[in-house]
Amino acid sequence: MTTELTVDPASTSELADTPFSRVCTLTELDATTPGAGRFAGSIESTWTIGDKLHGGTMVAGSAAAATEWLRRTAPEQAAMFPISASTDFLGAPVPGAVEYEVRTRKLGRQIALVDASLIQDGRTLVHTALTFSHLDDGDPQYAADHVGDMPAEPPADALFYDDRNPMGKIVHVARGSSVALDPAWARFLAGEKSEPRLRLWIRPFAGDEQDPDVSAFFALMSADMSPPVPMNLGHFGWAPTVQLTTYLRRRPAPGWLRVIAHAREVGNRMFDEDQLVVDSTGAIVAQSRQLALIPQAR
Repeated sequence: MTTELTVDPASTSELADTPFSRVCTLTELDATTPGAGRFAGSIESTWTIGDKLHGGTMVAGSAAAATEWLRRTAPEQAAMFPISASTDFLGAPVPGAVEYEVRTRKLGRQIALVDASLIQDGRTLVHTALTFSHLDDGDPQYAADHVGDMPAEPPADALFYDDRNPMGKIVHVARGSSVALDPAWARFLAGEKSEPRLRLWIRPFAGDEQDPDVSAFFALMSADMSPPVPMNLGHFGWAPTVQLTTYLRRRPAPGWLRVIAHAREVGNRMFDEDQLVVDSTGAIVAQSRQLALIPQAR
């Protein structure tokens, strides 16, 4: 038995305008584990950094599968959405077909816990523990200055990820969204060293932005969008994530998302990286913290 499931993609949009919706489009499969759900999906080569699948995209796909499972098995909690995702990367999937196995660990009126495993060729390669609750969509009682002098949209000197920018040749995610880097912080592009911090702008394509669920999953993905901040210290290459925790605070307003990343300490083997995602209104939409390995020169 297979049943087509989608996270309500915008029906009037062309497929080319909804590349992230396809990450969130799932087909229910017969479960092989009692008490668990199983879904087929696909993560295309668009969602890669170099030859590696983008971690944040795998988190978002896992969150979409967990959301489908909760809505189907606990419709009374259909208003809940994943507010936290704690992810361990056990292996490196390749672009193409994936499966998700999901299981409810707790179901309450305020909190639900769902585990999601991303499986490829019979192996669990990514495991995410998701916490569901109600998003905090109201106005905050207190909010610090999140963005400083960072404008809501990319200015004229922003470096868009295209063939003229070295990052555009590596970050294929920019083929499924619009991405621009702030050159004032990305000093490594000028051959200079600077503080381990970066900031950028990212926006989904119009079709993906129209769907409120897809837009929220896109924001969850965006919390892993910054390049490794040790690049500003001269460390280039793949920085394998040891552990990634992502929070989704609210659904984003339409427009560009601002991603601000920094490290508190860059060691000889590991570094931490915090990323803050702020929408066009200046509200925090998502945030993440990860521990990763220092890129090793090849």
